[in-house]
Amino acid sequence: MEPFVLENKEFLIIKDWVEENQGLIAGFTTRNQRWSDTPFNLGFHVAENQQDVCLNKEKLSELLEFPLSSWVGAEQTHEVFIRKVTKEDKGKGSVIYDDSLKRTDGFYTFEKDILLTLCFADCVPIYFFESKSQCLGIAHAGWKGSVNGIAEEMVASLANEGVKPDELMVVIGPSICEKCYIVDDRVIKLVQNRLEAVEKKPYNLIQENQYCLNLQELNKQILIKNGVLEEHIAVTQLCTSCHRDLFFSHRRDKGKTGRMMGFIGWKEVF
Repeated sequence: MEPFVLENKEFLIIKDWVEENQGLIAGFTTRNQRWSDTPFNLGFHVAENQQDVCLNKEKLSELLEFPLSSWVGAEQTHEVFIRKVTKEDKGKGSVIYDDSLKRTDGFYTFEKDILLTLCFADCVPIYFFESKSQCLGIAHAGWKGSVNGIAEEMVASLANEGVKPDELMVVIGPSICEKCYIVDDRVIKLVQNRLEAVEKKPYNLIQENQYCLNLQELNKQILIKNGVLEEHIAVTQLCTSCHRDLFFSHRRDKGKTGRMMGFIGWKEVF
């Protein structure tokens, strides 16, 4: 079943998580906004005008009813560093990119009134939730982060906190699909090194030195290999490249494009 539902013009939500857990908000923005025909870009690092991004973030903050002062953003350097977020980090990267958590592509928290936010435009957003501890996390997995094991690093980091892999719930969000994502032998060799022997290959040869790579399936296989139950992993069918009406796509738009935002957090419930 598709985990994401379009809540309004600006974002989708992970419907089951949000409806079944009071105060939980988790979702993914679109490229659209109700106030203007201007694309709803949320990435500071690709914006010509930083103030436009700040304005868009303020609009999203109002829609989510989650103040910007509680948002946390990351530098996102296509590495595999995972960070634990606490109240001391609130506000970092929310209105100034240079204030983002450095060398961070995934983070998690056990605290409420914190919104974890990462930007995407083809890379895979991976959402993590464990109900007993109320732990939340999100990771940014492009091909580099995927083959270097950011999903594995997140599972290991949470295990060190006492969160068991087989109790984790995971949603793999909108990203570029295998039909739209062609890579060469160099990338596939790294995929093979990461997965070793698996029955279901996340790639298909289409011609010499060209493969369709399914980044979502790659990360799913890595998660299963590291103890997450397959029945606890939901994968969206939404492709950022195919759905031109909904999403930015770095590859489709030849690098000149905006960014969507993946977000997850607990609101304070009174």
